[in-house]
Amino acid sequence: MTDYGHDLLFGTFVTPTNSPPQHPVEQAIVADRAGLDLVSFQDHPYQGRFHDTSTLLAYAAAKTERVHLTANVTNLPLRPPAVLARAIATLDQLSGGRIELGLGAGGFWDAIEAMGGPRRSPGESIEALEEAIEIIRGIWNTSERGRFVVEGKHYQVDGAKRGPAPAHDVGIWIGAYGPRILRMTGRVADGWIPSWQYLKNGTDDLVRMNKNIDDGAAAAGREPAAVRRFLNIGGRFAAQSGGFLQGRPDQWAKELAEMTLSHGITGYFLASDDSATTETFAHEVAPAVRELVAAER
Repeated sequence: MTDYGHDLLFGTFVTPTNSPPQHPVEQAIVADRAGLDLVSFQDHPYQGRFHDTSTLLAYAAAKTERVHLTANVTNLPLRPPAVLARAIATLDQLSGGRIELGLGAGGFWDAIEAMGGPRRSPGESIEALEEAIEIIRGIWNTSERGRFVVEGKHYQVDGAKRGPAPAHDVGIWIGAYGPRILRMTGRVADGWIPSWQYLKNGTDDLVRMNKNIDDGAAAAGREPAAVRRFLNIGGRFAAQSGGFLQGRPDQWAKELAEMTLSHGITGYFLASDDSATTETFAHEVAPAVRELVAAER
């Protein structure tokens, strides 16, 4: 049994398309009313068929009441970290403390470069991500009165003004897969968000990746539990089982409970642009997973 000591959270992963029939903010409202904890949106600024995610988050926050919102995950190369920090803190204040920061090192470099962003190697993108996190936390740290300077290889600030501070302790959750970025996640991040579809070896990958995060945390003098473990998932509700997350809600509940108990995953984002699927996940799967996990613990 793997226990990183966090309450279970359930949310949706919505495609921010600007095409009908399903408006992404309508899906956020459905998730909010259904009692889910989180709503997230992809961030691919180079996709002309997608809404801008930062604008979408602000609009969704205004249309919802209790659900927390995040990008899944923010495309760092096209979002300057000091400006991103102010945007997130401002939206967190305006929403009453309901914004989190999913953050990624970048990918699809041809598309990023076409938008005016930098092209980075895998190693450079990890260096830039760690520098960005230092800058973001520094902007948020309004209790510090000293001159704020970060002399990074990819990002620099020299006397940048701090603030505003977020309304709550915003989580920085990293989308990551490789050993180096996973160890960095363990050193400096608050959470990890991989996607099940990219784990080619299934739970064997979860074991290996969790260990990299744990090793990074230990090397930095942190407890592994400081890093919450999320998972982006997809599936289909059906009368008959057709594999992992392909079946009845009670099957889903058993499979996700096992994922929590065996691998410490305590947050699930269901990819859904369909109201009925989101409501079934909220009303039938989430409470059943919580009950099964509580019974074992």
